[in-house]
Amino acid sequence: MGEREREHVRVAVVGSGFGGLGAAVRLRREGVTDFVVLERASSVGGTWRDNSYPGCRCDVPSHLYSFSFAPNPDWPRTFSGQEHIRAYLEHVTDAFRLRPHIRFDSEVKRMSWNGDRLCWDIETSGGSLSADIVVSATGPLSDPKIPALPGLDSFPGKVFHSARWDHGYDLRGKRVAMVGTGASAAQIVPAVQPEVSRLTLFQRTPPWVLPRVDRNISDAERWLHRQSPLASQLRRGLSWGIRELQVQAFTKYPKQLGLVEELARRNMARSVKDPALRAKLTPDYRIGCKRILLSSDYYPALTQPNVDVVASGLAEVRGSTLVAADGSEAEVDAIVFGTGFHVTDMPIAERVVGADGRTLAEAWKGGMEALRGASAAGFPNWVSIIGPNTGLGNSSMILMIESQLNYLADFVRQLDVLGGRVALDARPGAVRAWNRRVQERMKRTVWNTGGCTSWYLDASGRNTTVWPGTTGEFRRATRRVDLAEYDVLRTPVARKDSTTASGAAAGKAGVDA
Repeated sequence: MGEREREHVRVAVVGSGFGGLGAAVRLRREGVTDFVVLERASSVGGTWRDNSYPGCRCDVPSHLYSFSFAPNPDWPRTFSGQEHIRAYLEHVTDAFRLRPHIRFDSEVKRMSWNGDRLCWDIETSGGSLSADIVVSATGPLSDPKIPALPGLDSFPGKVFHSARWDHGYDLRGKRVAMVGTGASAAQIVPAVQPEVSRLTLFQRTPPWVLPRVDRNISDAERWLHRQSPLASQLRRGLSWGIRELQVQAFTKYPKQLGLVEELARRNMARSVKDPALRAKLTPDYRIGCKRILLSSDYYPALTQPNVDVVASGLAEVRGSTLVAADGSEAEVDAIVFGTGFHVTDMPIAERVVGADGRTLAEAWKGGMEALRGASAAGFPNWVSIIGPNTGLGNSSMILMIESQLNYLADFVRQLDVLGGRVALDARPGAVRAWNRRVQERMKRTVWNTGGCTSWYLDASGRNTTVWPGTTGEFRRATRRVDLAEYDVLRTPVARKDSTTASGAAAGKAGVDA
């Protein structure tokens, strides 16, 4: 397809999970209707479409795990299941008339910055197009990670990842291996344990587990939420406030988490009476260093007679025999991997080519970093939703997404004010200054000092995933775009009157406190 024939849009959004749909809603509210949402699957939902494993649910209260601009008075439980969250995202898609903008089965193969035309040239499995602005909302929990194990290719049974659950395979009566002990595994184990003949859990690192205080939301409560939006707002505000107060323990004073650790120990002791099993399940790191799991049925499931806990990671596969790092063996018919995702090495980064011809993966070879979690130097008019250091350890990611939507909205406004064919490219000094402040604050956090290795850390041990502050702080830091942190680019024809943002970007950039 020639340049003249290539479809061009103002904004291309990649992904239709919470981040992508939120971006689409915000663009429409800003008066931008010339945009598309590129989705590689055939339906919306992102993480909540892909993760449909038995027992899948959210560990954030329902009224907080939803958009502030799209409250749902009819959440059935205090902590919603996957099917309810996915239904909510379908509702948002229809309520805000987003379907005409969505291109399903359109996986992004390559996005290249065109410096002559100041736009992104995009190749997808559904065709080619170009866009003035790209909003990357693929999310960090989108591409499953399965370890490279010797002999795995020759395993004669069934193998799949928790995020690619094979619903056509019946686990009933099978000998099943669950590899990993993260949030997904803690939900899968109690869901499948009653059905399988034998369940072997390969545990490299035990998690800290607190009880899930979950219940049905009564008809009376839902009626009240429908009749009085203020009731839903108060419920959401209370959940938010409690979590904001908890942040200091995670980010500044990890020793304060000792009380929470004791509650977790008591939770384990109530369900696990066998001292040997309890020893296997007791972590040796500070609670909060890895994600704290919420479950009231995980420990009881592990005590059942058809469950074996192997306190060692899976090291090798020999036919249908799985061999752990400690030498123990288990014969299984199926392997379920709950081994996480490509978070600090997202595959999408290999498909994004910036102004200097480098891919985003190459630019981030030393670690992910982006100005205010949104803009990477050398990648003009590229805005990330749930970018580097925007993750949370104790609250709702929807709060962070909405903050980044504020930043996106002002990014678009600034381009409109500048006028003409124009682009904003984050200054390297501004990106470095922002990242330096983030990493300095990270030094005191439980994620860096708690004595564990988690998916929050990249290959060099740097935390490029989590935000070391409150959601309120991040909201203030992303309220608007500071042009002093960007270079303003114009097309060669217009460069005679081009303007470049002034100011000491490195001096101004930093984490707002």
